Amino acid sequence: MQKTSMPAQHWQQAIVVLSATAVVVATVAALYWAQIIFVPVTLAIFLAFLLTPPVRFLERHGMHRGFAVPIVVGIALVIVGTFGYLVTRQFASLATELPQYTATVEKRFDSVRHLFDWIEPARRMAEKIGAAQPPADAAAQADGKPDEAVIVRSEGGSWVGMMPHFVGSALEAVAGIAFALVLLVYILFRREDLQGRVLRVVGNGNLAFATKVVDEASDRVSRYLSTQAVINISYGIVLALGLSMIGVKYALLWGAFAAALRYVPYLGAWAAAFFPVVVSLATMETWTGPLMVIGFFLTLELITFNVVEPLLFKRSMGVSEVAQLIAAAFWGFLWGPIGLILSAPLTVCLVVLGKYVPQLKFVEVLLGDEPALDPAVSFYQRLLAWDQDDAMQIVEAEVKKSSTEEALDRLLIPALNSAKRDRMAGEINADDEAFILRTSREIVDELTDVGALQTESAASDSASAEARSRVHVLGCPSLDDFDRLALEMLGKILREERWCFEVISSDMLTAEVLEHVSETGPSLVCIGSLPPGSSAHARYLCKRLRSRLPEARILVGRWGQQSEPGVATQLKEAGADSVEFSLAATRQALRALWPVLEEEKRKQLAASPEDEENVLLPEAVAV
Repeated sequence: MQKTSMPAQHWQQAIVVLSATAVVVATVAALYWAQIIFVPVTLAIFLAFLLTPPVRFLERHGMHRGFAVPIVVGIALVIVGTFGYLVTRQFASLATELPQYTATVEKRFDSVRHLFDWIEPARRMAEKIGAAQPPADAAAQADGKPDEAVIVRSEGGSWVGMMPHFVGSALEAVAGIAFALVLLVYILFRREDLQGRVLRVVGNGNLAFATKVVDEASDRVSRYLSTQAVINISYGIVLALGLSMIGVKYALLWGAFAAALRYVPYLGAWAAAFFPVVVSLATMETWTGPLMVIGFFLTLELITFNVVEPLLFKRSMGVSEVAQLIAAAFWGFLWGPIGLILSAPLTVCLVVLGKYVPQLKFVEVLLGDEPALDPAVSFYQRLLAWDQDDAMQIVEAEVKKSSTEEALDRLLIPALNSAKRDRMAGEINADDEAFILRTSREIVDELTDVGALQTESAASDSASAEARSRVHVLGCPSLDDFDRLALEMLGKILREERWCFEVISSDMLTAEVLEHVSETGPSLVCIGSLPPGSSAHARYLCKRLRSRLPEARILVGRWGQQSEPGVATQLKEAGADSVEFSLAATRQALRALWPVLEEEKRKQLAASPEDEENVLLPEAVAV
C-alpha cells in the first residue's frame, strides 16, 4: 500500500505546482494585457492614500466632505497642471536650442579625444582587413551575374500613416487620466464604504484578521507615499535652485525630472543626475560648471540619503533593497514608467499579505526586510558551512546588542543543542561535530578574554591564599563533549567572581567521577546536561553522588531548554538540589549560594587546619 501511495502523492504535488504556475502566468499576462484598466485603478488608489490625510484634516476642522474633496483634488490639479505646463515649455525650448550647441559639444569631445588615441590604430587595421576582401559587386560580376538596381523611394506621406497611432496613444492616455481622476474622487467620497467592502472580501468572516491586513497596508503605503512625496518635492526644489545658481539652463525641468525619478528605488536618483550633467557639458564653455554640477548633486544626494531619509522614514517599509530593485524592474516591464513609480507601494501590499496569509508566507520571506533566519539559526548554519569568520561576526553583533553572557545563551547554547540533536539523528558526521566544538570553543575564548582564564596554580603562598578564598565548583559533563563545552562556558562567565571552576573530562566513568569528588571535596557539583537527551545519565549521576556524598550540593544545568517541569522533577527526586535552564540563571543561583558556600568552607578550614592543603583547589583547574 505504501508503494502505491507515493506516486499519488507525487502527482498531487506536481498538480499543485503546475496549478500555482498557471495562476501566476495568467495573473502576469492579465496585468500586462489589461494595463489600460489596471494602471488607472492602481494610480487612483494610491493617489487616494496620498490625498486622504488633507481631506481628513479639513473634515476635522468642520468642513463637509462634499467641499473638502473638491478643494483638495482641485488644488492638487492646479499644482500639477501649472508645474506640468512650465516643465513642458522648458522641454520645448530645450529641444529648439539643442542644435545651437553642436560646436560646444564637438569642442568638448576634441578636448578628450587624445584619451582614446589607442582606438585609431585598431580602426586602421580593421580597414586594411576589410580592403583585402573582394567587394560583393565584384564577386557578382566575376560570376557573370548582372548588378541588381537598388531604387530608394522616399515615403513623403509616412507621417500621415503614423498619425492614427499618435492620436490613439494620446486619446488612450487622456482617457486613462480621466478615469483615474473620476475614480479618485469616488474613492475619497466613499472611502468608509469601500473599506468595509474590502474588509468583507479579505476577511472571509474573520474581521480581526482583515482589519490588521488593511490597516497595516494602508499605514505603510500612506506613510511611504506622503513621506516620499515631501522628500522628492523638496529634493527637486533644492536641486533646481542649486542648478540655477550654477548657471545650468532649464533648472526647473531637471528638478522636476529628479523629483519624479527618485520614486524609482536606488537607481532613479542617479539617473536624474544624467540630464543636467549632459546639458552642462553641452552649454558651458569650461569644465568648471559640469564639475560643480556633479559635486552639488553628490552632496545633495548624500545628505538626503544619509540624513533626511533616515530622519523622516523612522520605520521601514518592510521591503528589502534587493526586493525593491527586482519589483521596480518587474512593474516597469509590465506598466512602464507608471509601474516604476508604483513598484514600492505595490510590493508593500504583497509583503503585508504574505505576513498575514499563511499560503503567501514565502512572499514575506522573499521580499521582506526581516532577517530570513533567526540569529541562532544563522550562527549554527555558518558552523555547518565551516565558516568560522561569519559565525564570529554574528556573535560579535549579538554581543554589541546585549552582552557576552546573553550571546552565549542565545547563540552558542542553541547551536550546541542543534548540533547534538543532528548528531543523534545522523545528520552530521564526526568531522562536522569536531569543527563545531573546536570553533565554538575558540569563539568563547575570544569573547571572554582568554588571557584572564588561564589555569590557576597554588605554587606560591599568595596563590595559595587566593585559592583558599575561592569557592571550588566541580563541573561534571553528563554525557559528552557538548556538555563539557557548556560547562566551560559557565566557567568563563564566572571568572571575575570568587569562584574556581574545575571541569573534568567527559570520558571519565561514573566511578572515577565519584572518586575525584571524594578527593577534591568541592563546595558544589554542577552537572552539565544539554538537551536533547542525556537526562537519564544526569539522573544516574545525581543518584550516585547523593548516595556517596549525602551532604554534597548538586546543581544540574539543562541549558538551552525553556522549561522541562517533568525532567526537573525527576532530577530533583534523583538528588539534585536545583535545576537551571540557562547560563544566566545558573550564574544567579550560584551568586545566591555564595555566602552559604563561603561560610561552609571557612568552617571546614577552621575545623581541620592541618588538612588545609587537602581542601585547596587542584593545581590544574580545567576551564
